[in-house]
Amino acid sequence: MFRPNKAVEAGVRVADGVCFAAALPAAYAARGAVDGIGLTPLPLAQYWPVVALALLLWQAIAWTFGVYQTSFRTKSLASELAHIAKAAAAVGLTISALAFALHLQQDLSRLVLGFFFAILLTLLSANRVAMRLLARHLRRRGHNTRIFVVVGSGELARDVVESVSAHPEWGMQFAGHILEDDAIREVPKHLVLGRISQLGQVLDDTVVDEVVFAVPQERLGDVESAVLLCEEQGVGVRVCLDVFHGGLTHFSLSDLDGLPVLSRSRVPTDDLALAAKRTFDLVTSGIALLLLSPILIGTAIAIRIDSPGPVFFRQRRVGRNGRPFTILKFRSMYADAEARQEALRALNEASGPVFKMRNDPRITPIGRFIRRTSVDELPQFINVLTGEMSIVGPRPPIPSEVRQYKRWQRRRLSVKPGITCTWQVSGRSNIDFDQWMELDLEYIDHWSLWKDLQICFRTIPAVFTARGAH
Repeated sequence: MFRPNKAVEAGVRVADGVCFAAALPAAYAARGAVDGIGLTPLPLAQYWPVVALALLLWQAIAWTFGVYQTSFRTKSLASELAHIAKAAAAVGLTISALAFALHLQQDLSRLVLGFFFAILLTLLSANRVAMRLLARHLRRRGHNTRIFVVVGSGELARDVVESVSAHPEWGMQFAGHILEDDAIREVPKHLVLGRISQLGQVLDDTVVDEVVFAVPQERLGDVESAVLLCEEQGVGVRVCLDVFHGGLTHFSLSDLDGLPVLSRSRVPTDDLALAAKRTFDLVTSGIALLLLSPILIGTAIAIRIDSPGPVFFRQRRVGRNGRPFTILKFRSMYADAEARQEALRALNEASGPVFKMRNDPRITPIGRFIRRTSVDELPQFINVLTGEMSIVGPRPPIPSEVRQYKRWQRRRLSVKPGITCTWQVSGRSNIDFDQWMELDLEYIDHWSLWKDLQICFRTIPAVFTARGAH
C-alpha cells in the first residue's frame, strides 16, 4: 500500500549482493566437507563468472516477481520470503538450463551449484528477517515512521485505519481523517483534520507522508483534484479500491499498453506455480505411460478378447472454460452402451445431471474389473501429455451435463480437468452431485502444489481399495 523508502530498497539490494558473494565460498566449503571420495575440487575462481551471471539474472527476475517493488513496510514476511524463493528458483533453473545448453556440466560441479543456491536462499531469507528485526527496533524508538491521513470517514476508511493500527511493526502513524466536502462526519471530531477543499491547508499545517483515499468508488472522480494537489506537493498518494468484494478473489494491478488494469480472478494465477504444475503433469504422465505399458498392452488385449468393439472409448468432454476435447479411456462397456442409456434413465442412482448405476448391464465382464481398479482411466495420461487435462483437477463432464449445471456449478470449468480429484478420493459414487461440485470448488479456491501432491498420495489407496468405484 505504501511506497518503500528508496534508501531502504538500495540497502536491501546491496545486502542481497553480499549474500550472492558470500554464498559461493560457503558452497565450495560445503562441497569439500561432504565429498568423501577424494576428488580434487575445481578452482573456486571458475565459479565467480557464474555468480556474476546469477546476480545479473537476479536483478531482472527479482523485478518480475516484485521482490523489490512491493513495500517492505507492509508486506508480510511469509509473502516476501515466498517471492524471494520463487525468484531464486527461477535463477537456479535458468543457470541450469544455460549450463546444459552450453555443455558446461563437465566443467561445473552440480554439487557446488546446488549448495550455492540452497545457501543463497538461506542468506537472502536471513537478510530479510534481520532487516525486519532492525526496523522493528528502530520504530519502537520512534525512528523510520511514516505519518498518513485518510480521505473519507466511512466503513472503508475505518477499515484502513484499523488494518494499519493492527500492525504497529509497520511504523505507520495515523494523523486523522479528511472528509469529503458534502460528507456527514462518521468519526470523532478530534480525528477530523478538515475537508477536501481544505486539503492544501492541512498539508501545510500537518506533517504528512502519505494520503490514503478511501472513498466509495462512485466518488473517485470527485477527488481527482485532491490527488493532483498531493502529487504537486510531493506527498505520496494511495487509492484504496473498494470494488467487487470476494473473500477468495485474487486481485492484481497490471499495465495494458499504458492503461492501468485491475484484474480479478477466483482461479489460481501464480505463473510459476502453474508452470511447475504443468511440468509435474508432463513428467508424471510420461513416466506413468512408460512404466505401465505392460498393463496397458495387457488390458487392450483383454478388451479385444472380451467383447467386440474398439479398445479405446472416445467421448466428447468439456475442458477448461468450456473448451471441448476428446477423452480417452479403455472401453469398459459394450459398443452400443450410449444408445442404451436412455432406456435405463429411470434407474439412475445419482443426483443431478450425471448418470450412475450400480449394476449397469452395459458394463462388460472385463470392464467391471478395470473400472473397480481404475485401469480404464490410464489412457487419460495421453490427454495430460497433450495439455487437455492435468493429473489433478475436477473430472471433465460431458456437454449434456454442463447444459444442466446451475450457474454456481459452472465455475468448476475454470481450471483444467484432471484424472484424479478430491471427489475421486472421497468416496466417488457415494457422494451426491452437489457435494461433488462443492468439493471441486473448494479445490479451486484453495489450490496449491502441495494440495495436488496430497490428492495424488490419497489416490493410491483409494484405487487399491476401489472405494466408491462402480
